[in-house]
Amino acid sequence: MADCCENKSCAIEAMKAKQSKTLKIVLFINVFLFFLTATYGLTTNSTGLLAESLDDFGDATTYALSLFVVYKSDQMKARVAFIKGCLILFGALFVLSQVIQHIIDNTVPIFETMGVVAFIALLLNLTCLLLLTKHREQDINMSSVWECSRNDILNNVSVIVASILVWLTNLGWADIVVGLALSLLLIKSSFKILKMSYSQIRINS
Repeated sequence: MADCCENKSCAIEAMKAKQSKTLKIVLFINVFLFFLTATYGLTTNSTGLLAESLDDFGDATTYALSLFVVYKSDQMKARVAFIKGCLILFGALFVLSQVIQHIIDNTVPIFETMGVVAFIALLLNLTCLLLLTKHREQDINMSSVWECSRNDILNNVSVIVASILVWLTNLGWADIVVGLALSLLLIKSSFKILKMSYSQIRINS
């Protein structure tokens, strides 16, 4: 009898087990990041950090859903990816509402805390991206997860730059611009995932 590891189904099961382990780690990291960025986004009046917190919440939900479908069919994975795209879109629209509110209130965020929290988030999100990179080409489930993680890095860098600009100018416009830019990035990412998942759903129907 051939050894199990020589069987294709056995190799697939091993791959799924590795995916599951990675998703559990990044899920834990993003739950922590959500509470961190949400707390300090509210206390520092930073639309950039608030955008990050909504993105982290969406990511945590995304990773939980991705973990759920690791052992599911391609059709189920495509449907869950579609849900991920919707969550990202809703998060982007919420951030846009916060940007408008901060423009009206003319708020200036606390740049010191804003920058430190964004730097911590950057280190943790880099860890997530490195963990997910080896899985990004395996299926649509892991590809959409990697897409979310890559966006997080861009978000963190943008908020760090915004905190420096707020420090230099003592004005809140940089934070508002970053919040607006991040919301547009989230919208773009959501449409990419929605398009990719919808195509996959049609193929598997």
